[in-house]
Order: sequence, then structure tokens, then C-alpha cells
Amino acid sequence: MEQDNTWKDVVEELFEAFLFFFFPDIHKDIDFAKGYAFLDKELQQITGDSETGGRVADKLAKVRLVDGTDGWLLIHFEIQGYVQKVFPERMFVYNYRIFDKYRKEVISLAILTDDNPNFRPNEYRRARWGFEISCRYPIIKLLDYRDRWAELETSSQPFAIIVMAFLKTLETEGNVQERYTWKKRFLLELYQRGLNRETILAVYKFIDWVMKLSKELNTKLVAEIQDTEETKKMSYITTAERMGIEKSMSTVHQAIALAFKAKFGETGQPLIERVYRLKRLESLQTLLEKLSYSQSLPEAEKVFDEIERHNNNDTIN
Repeated sequence: MEQDNTWKDVVEELFEAFLFFFFPDIHKDIDFAKGYAFLDKELQQITGDSETGGRVADKLAKVRLVDGTDGWLLIHFEIQGYVQKVFPERMFVYNYRIFDKYRKEVISLAILTDDNPNFRPNEYRRARWGFEISCRYPIIKLLDYRDRWAELETSSQPFAIIVMAFLKTLETEGNVQERYTWKKRFLLELYQRGLNRETILAVYKFIDWVMKLSKELNTKLVAEIQDTEETKKMSYITTAERMGIEKSMSTVHQAIALAFKAKFGETGQPLIERVYRLKRLESLQTLLEKLSYSQSLPEAEKVFDEIERHNNNDTIN
């Protein structure tokens, strides 16, 4: 679940870059200047009681097209980290449920982050007595990028280094020193790829979450990177600042999650999942303050709704 959330976070923060890297033909058709919106709450309501899998679908984005046709449409994408026989059926069911709710075109996509090269489900199909249903969707298999390493190394796209970090995470399982070496390399490379401040922070968080090290090694790594920053007078975003922001957000996330669990028990789990989707520290702090006044789960849900509406003031209609 944590790795799923890590992917979902970086995709939401760098959505335009995500589509440009993995689905360039889709990217060129979207008018990003008109904005886009993620419909996570709506998606959870649509798929929450599905019997085709153990978790809800990952992301649902509302976008507009460059040519202005059809007003807006929806992009539903799943980030699947393990082999699952019912995955194609789930893709079909979620696609239809989304369409049934909005009566708008829904494009489903899949990113496969598992370590099985043979798991490549890209179609759901049923047929009998002349009746047939077929749902085919594009897939990206991250393991395939192992053969494109040279291309990744020379790319200036943020998802190139994200894919590299993910692949090396799989390869260094059980080899702590090698993982340490690669993690250090990737974090330092962030400065050399012409990325802006916000993108560097988003990629940094992904690498830090995925390429896990012990507390002692992570402290050593931070010190080494800090020394390099000072020596080379790097001017984007300091390691101390990155670590401070992440620590603050992590602390608030955990505090709110514990408070919800203590106050509402297991019934508050859906709200705890929404806590981790909030990325603005000020929103989390506001939520933590207002939680003390919420005497029931519906009241707490209203607080969430208010904060999420505030965060989505620029949501497209």
C-alpha cells in the first residue's frame, strides 16, 4: 500500500510530466493550460464496493482536449504492483462504472510495477453465443526499461530518473551498500537534469520512499549530499530543507492518522487514506486543528470536503 501511495503521489504532483514520458500521444492531445482535476473522492465512491480486487482504483483525472471537442473526458489509470488474475476484469469494471456515473469518455491506462516479466494483462474479454464484450487498454511495463537504460541516463525528463530509481530498487534488494550507492547517485543527479525546484522535491521524495535505507545509513547519506551541495554551491533546494519539509509532513500525517483511529476506530479508515493524499502542510495543520471539534464521522468528512474544495479552487468545470 505504501509503495502504491508513493507512485500515486508522484503521478499527481507531476501529472503532465508523467503523461509526456509514458503516454506522449495522449499528452499532446490534452490542453493543460485549461487545467485538470483529480477526482479521488468520487473514484472511491464509485469503486469502493467492487469485488474484483482488494483495493480501490488508483487515479481518475478530468482533462480537456486541445481541439476543444467533447468538452472534457476522464483518464483512469491503475498502478499495479503485483500479479493478479482478476486485474483485467477490474480494469473493465472500473472503466464502466466511471462511464456510468459521468456519461463521458473514459480512457483506462495501466502502469505495471511488478517484478514478473510475463505479467502483461492488457485486455478483458467475454464471449458466448454471439455476445461479446472486449476492453483493451494500454499498459506500461516498467521492467521493459531495463533495456533502455542508456536512454534513461541521457533523458532530462523527471520520470526517467524515477524509473531508474525504481529499477535499481528491485535490483538491489538485499544489497544495502549497492542501494546506498545508487540512491546517492540519483539524488545528486537531480541537480544536473535542469529540473525546477518543485519537480526536484517531488522526485526526491519518491526516491527517498522507494529506495529505503536504515536510519543510520540515511543519516550518513544526507550528510554526504549536504557536503557535496556546499562544495559545488548547488542552488536549487538544500537537503536540510527537503528533509525538514518531509519530516514535518510525515509527522502531521501520522498524528492525524492516529487521532482518527483513536476517535473513530476502523470506521475512520477511509478518512485516514484521504489524509495521506493531502500534500499541503498548511492543509494538514488546519485539518489537525479542526479535528478536535468533530464529534462524529460525518462532521469529520465535512471538514475534509471543505479543505479539499479549498485546495481545488482551480478545478475545471
